[in-house]
Amino acid sequence: MTTDLPRRVNRRAGFPESELEKCGLKLETGAPVTGAVAAGDAVALASGDGTVRFFHPETDPTVTMAHNGAVLCLAADGDHVLTGGDDGRFLRVSHKGQVEEIANFGSRWVDCVAAGHGQRACSSGRTVHVWRDGKATAASLEHASTVGGLAFDAKGRRLAATHYGGATVWERGQRRWRPSKLVWKGSHGAVSFSPDGRYLVTAMQENALHGWRLRDKSHMTMQGYPAKIKSLAWVGGAPHLATSGADEAICWPFDGKDGPMGRTPLCVAHGGKRLATCVQSLSEENAVFAGFQDGAVLLAELDEAKDAVVVRGSTGAEVTAIATTRSLSHVLIGDAKGGVLWTTLWEGEAHARTV
Repeated sequence: MTTDLPRRVNRRAGFPESELEKCGLKLETGAPVTGAVAAGDAVALASGDGTVRFFHPETDPTVTMAHNGAVLCLAADGDHVLTGGDDGRFLRVSHKGQVEEIANFGSRWVDCVAAGHGQRACSSGRTVHVWRDGKATAASLEHASTVGGLAFDAKGRRLAATHYGGATVWERGQRRWRPSKLVWKGSHGAVSFSPDGRYLVTAMQENALHGWRLRDKSHMTMQGYPAKIKSLAWVGGAPHLATSGADEAICWPFDGKDGPMGRTPLCVAHGGKRLATCVQSLSEENAVFAGFQDGAVLLAELDEAKDAVVVRGSTGAEVTAIATTRSLSHVLIGDAKGGVLWTTLWEGEAHARTV
């Protein structure tokens, strides 16, 4: 099943500085922001100079020099984060600045990291390495080509790895991991299981998504994007899969027995002529953040009739990361020039929501 995007034209100028932006903390870190995730009650931010910063609502951010080079990938692991770098190291970093080296692959980069239910995984080249709590050695899972994306399902029982020609879903057994191949031509990158574990979706090298319904391996292709899809996020209880790669957040419905097959996506947080480069859900709110090439970030409900809220105005630097605290009190935004905004998501004493 193949579905194309609708088209919309808007010539809106750049977005102005927002009130949330004016009252927030702004930093110029001097290195591109490569990722951000919620970790405990904080948000962790990774940068191209090897640093990891933890932002807490009530204290100044802490800075840890973790890698001798760029942080290439980042994942939450409880109140810690897992990081991989172009220095070949796979690390676990705490908000107090403690750095644990899980593995060192020398000159081979650590391309992807993932965590789930007492398990920690990373990929280097064609091999995925998985550590389990209480086990001294890692399981090594081999693939036919370089791994482009890595993700556990919600229960931590399956691990998906993407590569050229599709994805491999590894299911954990008593003694070993058992592979199941999902085949589709082309290079596959970022990957995610749907929250209910029924679907697997990948972002391709082409301007498209590809997905599988896992019970019968039915295919779905979601195409028509004007740019490569750099970011995915599950939004709401239904849920929808929000994506970058267009001039708004494209949100595909995954409720019902056939998910998005034969259906039209919701299109919210319209950015005019600029393209979205990063999306993130506002959990429990049926809302999505969309960050754009020009630095603007909008927040929109999954309702095409409602206007989006400007969280950050146009700065001229592409948005590369968005993350909220788990309490939803604060949001962190990072960009390709090293600019960071850390601000509250609530206004006034009554804490009126911005959505």
